[in-house]
Amino acid sequence: MDNHQSLAAQLHQLAWNLWWTWQPEVVAIFRDLDPALWREQNHNPIAFLAALPAEQIEQRAAEIALESRINNAFRQLDEYLRERHTLGSTTCSILQRSPVAYFAAEFALHESMPMYSGGLGVLAGDHLKAASDLGVPLVGVGIFYAQGYFRQRIDATGWQEESYGLVDLHTLPLRRAMGRYGRPVVIEIPLDSDRLLIGAWRAEVGRATLVLLDSDVEGNSPANRALTAHLYGGDERERLLQEIVLGIGGIRMLGALGMQPGVLHLNEGHSVLAALELARQRKVADGVAFAVAHREVSLRTVFATHTPVPAGHDRFAPELVLQHLGWLQREVGISPEDFLALGRVNPRDSSERFCMTVVGLKSARYTNAVSALHGHVTRQMWQNLWPGRPEAEVPIGHITNGIHTNSWLAPSMSALYARRIGPDWQRQMCNPEAWEKIEALVDAEFWEVHQAVKRRMLNYVLRRCLLRSPDEPAVCVPALDVNVLTLCFARRFTEYKRPALLFSDPDRLATLVNAPGRGLQIIMAGKAHPHDDYAKRVLRQVLELTRDPRFRDRITFIEDYDFGVARHLVQGCDVWLNTPRRPFEACGTSGQKTLLNGGLNLSVVDGWWAEAYDGENGFAIGEGHAHSDPAVQDARDAASLYDVLENQVIPLYYHRDAANVPPAWVTRMKRAVMTLAAYFNADRMVRDYVRECYLPASGGVPSAMPGMRMGSAMRHLV
Repeated sequence: MDNHQSLAAQLHQLAWNLWWTWQPEVVAIFRDLDPALWREQNHNPIAFLAALPAEQIEQRAAEIALESRINNAFRQLDEYLRERHTLGSTTCSILQRSPVAYFAAEFALHESMPMYSGGLGVLAGDHLKAASDLGVPLVGVGIFYAQGYFRQRIDATGWQEESYGLVDLHTLPLRRAMGRYGRPVVIEIPLDSDRLLIGAWRAEVGRATLVLLDSDVEGNSPANRALTAHLYGGDERERLLQEIVLGIGGIRMLGALGMQPGVLHLNEGHSVLAALELARQRKVADGVAFAVAHREVSLRTVFATHTPVPAGHDRFAPELVLQHLGWLQREVGISPEDFLALGRVNPRDSSERFCMTVVGLKSARYTNAVSALHGHVTRQMWQNLWPGRPEAEVPIGHITNGIHTNSWLAPSMSALYARRIGPDWQRQMCNPEAWEKIEALVDAEFWEVHQAVKRRMLNYVLRRCLLRSPDEPAVCVPALDVNVLTLCFARRFTEYKRPALLFSDPDRLATLVNAPGRGLQIIMAGKAHPHDDYAKRVLRQVLELTRDPRFRDRITFIEDYDFGVARHLVQGCDVWLNTPRRPFEACGTSGQKTLLNGGLNLSVVDGWWAEAYDGENGFAIGEGHAHSDPAVQDARDAASLYDVLENQVIPLYYHRDAANVPPAWVTRMKRAVMTLAAYFNADRMVRDYVRECYLPASGGVPSAMPGMRMGSAMRHLV
């Protein structure tokens, strides 16, 4: 990097590496240049800088003394990229030559890159960032969705409407993936009745690279050019073709870019065709049998399944699979029946649909679920693939998901940890002893920092609500109070997440939210899938309550849930509510984001909370049991939720000392951080993958990793 560039040039260079998205000091530089414009451009530094002439940047920087801050940020990025003493350089040297290829259907890195839907994308983005911080050689492979995921609008009746618009490439930190002669790389995938051309875009994510595949390439038919336009849209045929783009196109694109992956990390069934394509290449190149090639590829493949709901696993009609993958079946030299058997639990059942998850399970050396409880659910779900083995011996383990702390932590909370744990607290992230220092925090200090973050969140919510014009009253403008216990619920609206569980007894809830001197305010956000009318009806029921006089100033819904909304809510809430129907929450990392910001979890004992809750570091809904009748279970959990709110959460929050600090509440806040922060983070998660999966799959020898708590992905592998 050239340290003598102009301030504007330095800012542009900072904007082109997504490292800035988890550097609050850099975000603050952009914001301070022009706060209103920064918000108007959705916190997108490329669009922001395009709207600011270089002379204006220089002038504004001089007015508010930004020059040294910009130079410092520029130097920090340079040092970060040049650093050689990382976990990756000392432990993963074998991966330097052949990195991990991390495949996912979506990557959520920041609200300014709107090409994600939800949890899977957030996990992929956090994994990429943590790998960068640790110096683990890793390249992400995904799809560039030209129209992204839908924008949500609520009409006057409370019904969700969806709209799509082209993502402006000129405002994204993406460059065309170029070949050795400086020309855009385009690869070809043969289809039985057509051909599919794929280009790609590259993004720099700290030290990691993200490759996004794009079918909008000259030479494709109009239908094929539009293939990658939408995330999770279209019919069965379109979904299959998108998975061909991701898996087969991803492997071919990496090869065209000179990247030879040493390990495949395949997330969900969307990307498992990558393993079959790599096996095809091995067979064609070396003339070995497909079974031999497939086994060799499997030995360096990691498959992560994230879905405990049977309906969430992609299944395709056999005739559709052969129509679009018949060429692959013929090139690997096996019969159509044997090819289809790769995606069937019962290979001899000709009526069974082709399941991508089954392909993944049959193509991986290591298969893992994403929490301990999810591991049990997944082994039970797929036990028939290993007939005769008891459930405990099914070769599916687990590595519990974690969150990229710097992406979700409020800057003032980070500063607090730096003061009380030490300036290098992030390097000690996985050391439980470092977090013990939180116990010595003065209650008032911890509480005031949380209250300041909460006040900022409430102001943000108010701004979002005011974005609607006066003639669009579907979402009411709230009267929010920083002194009122604030509960947040934000996630995808779908049946098993039960977003309306809290509203099952409106009269009882009205008593709680309006109690004099000890009320409750609720902030909600979330999208229903465009084709899920049930979820849309639930969403409308929730919105109707916001217009009920009893709840008008106590229940707020934020339209168009995205990464930025999530970040503000997890940072500022007092209580994070999670109400899945156990055991259908695979992990649920949103609550992990809350705990580091001083919020407490109120959750069904499912996913990560089943591993985390100790009785004193948050609150639990139910006893961790699941009734065979969902209606009975829902009634039980609703009763438990109200009981916990009435008898634990609300009394604890409003019991104050002379300084107006809730001592018992703050004690629980501290305990949450002390008992959970060291484990439920993406640093630990990536370390687990390195030690238990990546190094063995690459042929490397795991070595001792300081701060490492052994995960359990291998406990059930035989």
